[in-house]
Amino acid sequence: MSYKKAKDLLPIELVELIQQYVDGECIYIPRREGTKRDWGTNTSTRGELNRRDAKIYTDYLSGVDLNTLSVTYYLSYKSIQRIVLKEKKKRNVL
Repeated sequence: MSYKKAKDLLPIELVELIQQYVDGECIYIPRREGTKRDWGTNTSTRGELNRRDAKIYTDYLSGVDLNTLSVTYYLSYKSIQRIVLKEKKKRNVL
């Protein structure tokens, strides 16, 4: 999320009205219902995590134990378990 200057976006009358409630403070204006975006849609983070999780699952299938995966990927043992289970479900292995 980036900051925008209210005086560059809003009519001066509206800026003055808002200043009566929050003068010089930062406020968050939420998106309207129906225009919310899912997490990670603006960046490549979601895709990177999906690729990482797929790689973890591939390593797991090749026989790498969960403790080693935990150390290799700098994640907790529980996180590795969660990822493996999620990838199993994704591939309908369960």
